[in-house]
Amino acid sequence: MTDPGISVVICVYTEDRWEDILAAVSSVRAQSYPALETLLVVDHNPALRERLAHAFEAADGVRVLPNAGPRGLSAGRNTGIAASRGEVIAFLDDDAVAERDWLRHLAAGYADPRVLAVGGRTVPSWASGRRPDWFPEEFDWVVGCTYRGLPPGRVRVRNVLGGNASFRRTAFEAAGGFATGIGRDGDRRPLGCEETELCIRLSRARPDAVLLIDDRAVIHHRVPRPRERFAYFRTRTYAEGLSKALVARSVGAAKGLESERRYTTRVLPAGVARGVRDALLGRPGGAGRAGAIVAGVLSAAGGYAAGSLRARRGGTTFSSAPVRPPLPAAPGRPPAPSPDPRSDTAHDPGSRPDRVPGPEPDPASRRDSVPEPGNRPDSAPEPEPEPGTRGGYE
Repeated sequence: MTDPGISVVICVYTEDRWEDILAAVSSVRAQSYPALETLLVVDHNPALRERLAHAFEAADGVRVLPNAGPRGLSAGRNTGIAASRGEVIAFLDDDAVAERDWLRHLAAGYADPRVLAVGGRTVPSWASGRRPDWFPEEFDWVVGCTYRGLPPGRVRVRNVLGGNASFRRTAFEAAGGFATGIGRDGDRRPLGCEETELCIRLSRARPDAVLLIDDRAVIHHRVPRPRERFAYFRTRTYAEGLSKALVARSVGAAKGLESERRYTTRVLPAGVARGVRDALLGRPGGAGRAGAIVAGVLSAAGGYAAGSLRARRGGTTFSSAPVRPPLPAAPGRPPAPSPDPRSDTAHDPGSRPDRVPGPEPDPASRRDSVPEPGNRPDSAPEPEPEPGTRGGYE
């Protein structure tokens, strides 16, 4: 199988992130596996669109285009999907930078035709220079990053993280695009889970689909100082509960919350125990981390209850529609009709990846692997394992 052409979509919405946007684009242009193109989708901000168009007017392979749908991250991503030409569409947050081999590792996952999505590992880059003592690694999804509780290596998952993810074009042809009404909308409440809802829909439309996360595909996500504070932590966990209620409404609570049950019954209690132990040993932040985990669970539960009540009353709506490219996805690919402009991250906790079988791994791998310490599978998984999960603007 030939290496897939990858279009990279970066959704942007504010000039406040100008330097971050430039850094994100620069990291894509420096990839060891070159992107077919980079699409900057501007969310209803004409001034920013003009500024970006001027900045990249002479840049080969960079296109600037307006969000063709309603305001929000989901519609922006759908605009990028529809305008892209690659066989694979990758998404990068506008305040993140990708390591040089990011696209190479994403592309490697598509050697198996059953693989329809590949995500990577997102590392926090704290504005203060270090993680706050009280901030539990189990809740790094709050700042759009990979959280403690996931095994290393290449793993099969229920859903990928939208800020560091890629999909085959055929995934959108099978399941439609990202749903509006679930995820981020500029500076409004930090909702998420649009990736979760899409990936569950995809697995239903294509039961044979394999979704992966490869922790070698690394990006570094900036965490500004306001998001290092407990007030944001509490707001984001509450919003996650609201988002989970919407996902449960769309796909059913059994599927929408299957992995979160493991997360709350195994991963988080272990985190509380570690925090209490550290407090007893006099280590900084132990009690704060234990307390933050408890507070985060209660806040998310409150958000879920409020979101469920709102959904029953019909106070929240969202929709998804097919996303079809107006241009050929690759040489020789027939054109498809234009997308419905009405169609359309936040990190989704509760991951439960299954270990991925494969051939003997490369011993030179730089991290421990699954299923055996020190090893990393280099092939796509068998279809049998039950999917787990993972899943801003973050």
